[in-house]
Amino acid sequence: MPRFVVDGMNVIGSRPDGWWRDRDDAARRLLARLQALAAESGDEFTLVLDGRPLDDLPEGVHDDVEVLYARRPGRDAGDDRIVETLRAAPDSTAVRVVTSDRDLADRARDLGAEVVGARSLLARLDDLKP
Repeated sequence: MPRFVVDGMNVIGSRPDGWWRDRDDAARRLLARLQALAAESGDEFTLVLDGRPLDDLPEGVHDDVEVLYARRPGRDAGDDRIVETLRAAPDSTAVRVVTSDRDLADRARDLGAEVVGARSLLARLDDLKP
């Protein structure tokens, strides 16, 4: 059962579907899709988001998907939280980081994690049964 740590804004921003009009709703939509994928696949997901925590979506586990937020505002804040999560993992080599951010990918690989691109995850999400 693989564990995926998802760079939320990187995945959201990889598809020009109007997400920028409502970033909060885009995060909620991605979470809902990850919950469906977790239920179907049995894979474990941690979704890391930038920005302030949403009132209706605090940190914690929501229907089998863990939600975390960057601990600070600014550049690479979400990336730093992902790296922190990898460092805290019992075995970072068993974690797959989902991002298309080259710098974060390098940092994750340096800690032993596998990296998969945002498009790979989006393809899996698109293949979900309705």
